Amino acid sequence: MRKTTAIILLIAAFILCGQLFAQVITAKELAGIMDDENVVIVSGRSEKDYNTVHIKGAVHVLPDDLCKPGDIKGILKSPDDIATIFGDKGISNTNTIVVYCNKGVAAGRLFWIFDYLGCENIKFLDGQMKAWRKARKPVTKSATEIVPATFEATPNPDLIATMAYVKSHLDDDGVILVDTRSVEEFNGEKGEASRKGHIPGAVHFEYKNVVDDDGYIKPKADIEKALKAAGITSDKEIILYCETSARAGVVYMVLKYILGYPNVKVYDGGIYEWAATASNPME
Repeated sequence: MRKTTAIILLIAAFILCGQLFAQVITAKELAGIMDDENVVIVSGRSEKDYNTVHIKGAVHVLPDDLCKPGDIKGILKSPDDIATIFGDKGISNTNTIVVYCNKGVAAGRLFWIFDYLGCENIKFLDGQMKAWRKARKPVTKSATEIVPATFEATPNPDLIATMAYVKSHLDDDGVILVDTRSVEEFNGEKGEASRKGHIPGAVHFEYKNVVDDDGYIKPKADIEKALKAAGITSDKEIILYCETSARAGVVYMVLKYILGYPNVKVYDGGIYEWAATASNPME
């Protein structure tokens, strides 16, 4: 009986591992599915970079284009407005969506947005554009021919935190607020928000703990070691933030889909919104 139970647990572990890592795709794996009509490749690189060269067939979506105009940067437009943008780019919520950029940050932001809006099959290209070029896979300068699609947004409120939600959980022992910016930004030595510093009670865990400078996901053991050092554990609700939720997005993808953290949110307004509200405390 014990032997049978052990075998079942082992099989379950392998299945879970496969499910968790399914959201990260290599250049070789992407090359094998890129011609599938249900696969949409989304580039989050700058317009200049995209026009210079991009993965063959990729459509261009800048995370900033999905955000409201105004003094506070990085706050998402309404789900319906974003759905219209995606549909006009030929992206359906039923597609297999592969996101990439240069270093993984914009791709992380896009990954979280697609996940928040209810897409069920999103993949993050490991190593980003550099890995694709290194593997000598197809690229082009030509614009991708777009066939408009229908994108039905079904936003998941469990994946997003508002400013009010963050404020109401500052003293909640069951919640860990995580600042994914640089240590200099966290300490108030630099930053572009109206006030410098961090949200009270936040712990520092820079996004570079999960992804290297070329956009490759770091070894799982190294990430787990860094999380342990920061006191970030999977039994708590995790709320991630940065400036415009880009760096937070890539950490979100890793915590939820590589490490299996069950309760992870992104504070979309980030430090820009928090600091712009004079009554909000800062450290």
